[in-house]
Amino acid sequence: MTPDPIEDDEPSLAVRPRRKGIYALPNAITLGALFSAFYAIVMAMNGRFETACVAIFAAAILDGLDGRVARMTNTQSAFGEQMDSLSDMVAFGAAPALIVYMWALKDMGKPGWIPAFVYIAGAALRLARFNVNVGVVDKRFFQGLPSPAAAAVVMGMIYWAINEPWYDGVVGTPWLRWVAFGVTLFAGLSMVTNAPFYSFKVFDRRRSVPFVVLVAIMLGIGLVALDPPTVLFVIFCVYGLSGYAVYAWRKAKGKPVSVISISTDEPDERGLHQ
Repeated sequence: MTPDPIEDDEPSLAVRPRRKGIYALPNAITLGALFSAFYAIVMAMNGRFETACVAIFAAAILDGLDGRVARMTNTQSAFGEQMDSLSDMVAFGAAPALIVYMWALKDMGKPGWIPAFVYIAGAALRLARFNVNVGVVDKRFFQGLPSPAAAAVVMGMIYWAINEPWYDGVVGTPWLRWVAFGVTLFAGLSMVTNAPFYSFKVFDRRRSVPFVVLVAIMLGIGLVALDPPTVLFVIFCVYGLSGYAVYAWRKAKGKPVSVISISTDEPDERGLHQ
């Protein structure tokens, strides 16, 4: 007779599914950007608007680093993408709107709500559209003003004004409140336009450049060092207007102006529809 199979003294343990983890480095950088935004709001609540502006600039730098670090270390994840979007909404949507409102717009009463709300709503719409169109947009351009650049325009205005010798508080400068009104409204609406803003993402880092490029970079650093608030604000404004200049130039030449590709297989293709 065939002997009965020997039963194990201990029942076999079921294989437990592996838990999905998150990558620490890129998400830590994203959290750093989120903390910078939180710190900016707290500083604005205490009337320290210059520090608040610097904190938003720091958040923009960290926002540019997290994605690059994730790609360099091959640690991209869906969690990181969602975390980055939520952080961007706070750092470049809610925080700048609250800071500029507390700095200048609250003294205008209810009309001051308009540009602040348009800005924060524009940032939300901009980020939502970016997430759904990421696979079909020409990588050379952004569709509308990117939210970090919009925040830089608004924060650059505040940083520039505070550091000017004629500045004596917004309450005593009625025209400055209207400048803040117009700049904030412009930045909010620019985020939801279809104007193409150059992304600076597509370039060959291994390709050599002429020596004059390094000279131009050196001169640019020198100009910024002369008067950082003014020069940075001018640079942000020039970029904020560059998309409309590209749009007008393409229209005048009869070229396609949309950055949405016809084919999802080739997002960078030149056959863009109007």
